[in-house]
This record gives sequence, structure tokens and C-alpha cells, in this order.
Amino acid sequence: MRVLVLSGSFRKGSLNSQLAVLTARLMSDNGATAEFANLRDFDMPSYDGDIEAAQGQPDNSVALRDRLRAAHAFVIASPEYNASVPGVVKNAIDWLSRFRPQPFKDKHALLVSASPSMVGGNRGLWALRVPLEHLGTRVYPDMFSLATAHQAFADSGDLIDAGLQERLDSTVKAFLSLVAADTHYPALQRCWYEFLGDQTSAPVTQRAEE
Repeated sequence: MRVLVLSGSFRKGSLNSQLAVLTARLMSDNGATAEFANLRDFDMPSYDGDIEAAQGQPDNSVALRDRLRAAHAFVIASPEYNASVPGVVKNAIDWLSRFRPQPFKDKHALLVSASPSMVGGNRGLWALRVPLEHLGTRVYPDMFSLATAHQAFADSGDLIDAGLQERLDSTVKAFLSLVAADTHYPALQRCWYEFLGDQTSAPVTQRAEE
């Protein structure tokens, strides 16, 4: 299983980057090939339809799309800005949403966050689910939010709280099991909803295939 683990923070020393690195290591420990990346390495201009019409997609959006396409699933470790999604994360989603075929469609995603607050970035993850699910991503129901994250990491990169470390590990295992089942057992029934603007299928709002 190939999993892209993306930190949604540009800041050096980011708590979300630390959480992304830990999540990638747990993915590897559980048999997946985890590829860590930082959204800072895919910086893009603010989405502008005129720029897209005149110049096409930015090189970094093409590069990120290719990394996403090569993975069976992806993880986003996203900060929470003002109880919502950081602008750079939403901007990247907006650029990638313009590709056809849609790179987010049918991909499994796990959302995690780290924050110094007591909320742990959970409100931002609920907001992040909306555009991803709209674009056809199968967002894993269980999200992991790390509160008081500035005090949560040991020097080893693990979480100091053994219970939280175990919960993250169990979440990773369950997520990988779901992705493996969907990838390797084609007899499973697949159901999904079409997102607005999708013209790759029959004109129905819900489909199923064996």
C-alpha cells in the first residue's frame, strides 16, 4: 500500500509536520509504503481562473497531483486557522480540483491535526472534510486531533501519552485495513456520489458497481 502523508503547514518546526512524520512512521511500521511531503514544497499562487486560462496549471499543482495519483490513499495533517481550514490547504485543493480526471475521487483519506489548544484542531478537520468529500474522497470517519501538542511529543518523535500513541496507531491500522480491502478485493460493492461538474460517468447522482 502506498500512502502520501502530507503536512498542511508551511512553518518550520510545525507541530502538524511532527504529527505527519509520526503518522508516516506508523504507516511504515504497519506494512505500508509511506511517503512524507510538506505542502510548502508545492507552493502555488492563489487560485485564479484567469491564470488557469492563460497559463494552465502551476507546475507544483501538477507535481502534487502526480504524487496523489501514485498513492492508494493519503493523509493530511492540517492546522486549524480560526476554526477552519488553512488557506494554503484549501488553495491546493482548489487547484487540484480542476484536473480531469479528478485526482481526489475514490481516494481514501485520513485526517489528523495538532494544535496547542485544548480542541486539538478538530474544528478545522470537520471543515476540511467538506471539500474533500464533495470531490469524491472517501474520508475515514475517525479523525485524530492532538490537543496541547506543544507538550505532546517526546524527543523520539513518539507521543508522551501512551494512550494517545496507541489510539493513533490503532487508527492507522484500521485505516490501512480499509484501504487494503478496497484495493485488493474488487468483489466488494462500491458506492459513491458524483460531485458537481463531473462528466466522467452516467448522469446519475448515485451509482454502485460489483
